Amino acid sequence: MALTPRPPRPPPLQYAIRPAVDRKARLKIPPVPIVKQDPQERVHNWLEVFTGFDLTAAKVEAMRCIQCPIAPCIKACPVGNDIPGALWLLEQGDVIGAADKFRETSNMPDMCGRLCPQERLCEGDCVVNNPKTGILPVAIGKLEAFVADEQVRLMGIPKPTIPLATGHRVAIVGSGPAGLACAEELRKQGHAVTVFDQWPEPGGILRYGIPNFKLAKEVLMRLLEHLRAIGVDFVTNAHIGADRTVDDLLAEGYNAIFLGHGAPVGGTLGIQGERLRNVYQATEFLVRGNLSPAELPEQMRSPLRIGRRVAVVGAGDTAMDCVRTAIRLGAEEVTCLYRRTEAEMLGRQEERRHAREEGVHFEFLTVPVRLLGDDDGKVAALECVRLSLGEPDASGRPRPVPIPGSEFTIQADTVVLAIGYGPDPLIPETTPGLESVRGGLVVVDQATGATSRPGVFAGGDDARGADLVVTAVADGRRAAAAIHEYLASNEEIESA
Repeated sequence: MALTPRPPRPPPLQYAIRPAVDRKARLKIPPVPIVKQDPQERVHNWLEVFTGFDLTAAKVEAMRCIQCPIAPCIKACPVGNDIPGALWLLEQGDVIGAADKFRETSNMPDMCGRLCPQERLCEGDCVVNNPKTGILPVAIGKLEAFVADEQVRLMGIPKPTIPLATGHRVAIVGSGPAGLACAEELRKQGHAVTVFDQWPEPGGILRYGIPNFKLAKEVLMRLLEHLRAIGVDFVTNAHIGADRTVDDLLAEGYNAIFLGHGAPVGGTLGIQGERLRNVYQATEFLVRGNLSPAELPEQMRSPLRIGRRVAVVGAGDTAMDCVRTAIRLGAEEVTCLYRRTEAEMLGRQEERRHAREEGVHFEFLTVPVRLLGDDDGKVAALECVRLSLGEPDASGRPRPVPIPGSEFTIQADTVVLAIGYGPDPLIPETTPGLESVRGGLVVVDQATGATSRPGVFAGGDDARGADLVVTAVADGRRAAAAIHEYLASNEEIESA
């Protein structure tokens, strides 16, 4: 099945209200300060960095939206949130209406508000934003999280009216954002939905990849409780591709399957010393550092002992999660190594700023070439070289070139590898006829999520590579609509 071009995003929703506003006056409203924990305090706890708005502050910040008719913020949002419509309702004091407006197109506005790189999406395209004059964009993400949190506090997540059971059963593989979004949308259509996940508890990357100081686990738990309340079933410790196959699920009576198992395989450096003790992949380091033993597989339940010095190789958001986790685990020196300069880093500026505030040191234009161990087989240092930037490579960024004679050593008791993620090849390998590329990425029709196997759909990181929570949500919603249509239109499918 050939890859098809990604379709354009759907046209923006019509605003709930199209008000006449004094845009010039609104542009003069100063940004509301974003309150967050002091770095010296937050390094000693695992609470979220941002303490959030109150209603008065949120209404003022929402008034900074000039309600422009072109609404580039909507076009920049992967799920097409009607941002001006939501912010207009918020500035009128209708928090519930604002939250419902976000929920029309997003299954997890509280999480997207916390985790999206808004500076590259909605806020990056906000007309109010003017880097030349220093005028900041409207704090869309913080407002999205605020109204969603307030709605939950006041009334809980709204429960949809579930229609009569269709008799169709759908299996969701993976309980990350793509799987959870797909599960909720299918359940709203009356289908029986079971979510399978290989971890001991559901949540996928939302539980096992994102630290508590970025996303409080209570936010995830209330979504899972909501999904259970509307009838979604969860089966954990179930590694599809290893314990049972996609064909096994079909044989068990599932009429359709959505693959949302993500891209869980961490990258390696391919250098001497990677098998030394206290050298961790980012996921293992994060889950053992952030979660209780009961939430982990048995082999990961021993506590982390990281020593005084931690080095993290990589520079994306996962690397920032690792360095900031190391600080909270008590490391005295934490160093982040990256082979290019900060200008080429792909992660959020906000996360790097937080890391610096918390005492993390950055070594740019640096790459380890060998990990050195002590007599007990534990890592003790990284042998590194300095780099310069050459011509652009396939990514369009300057290619790092080693500088002869620039070798130096960084002492480290623990090394964490946060250099990207790839797909798990097990499912493609164990599913005859399922087309995949690049080591296990599932090939899909970008408009529907359909794979080369009839009745099998996919989306999120296992189809697009490691990406964002919001793009996974968009894929899950898109696939759910296609699965519903498939089940409704295919007369050969027998309901349970």
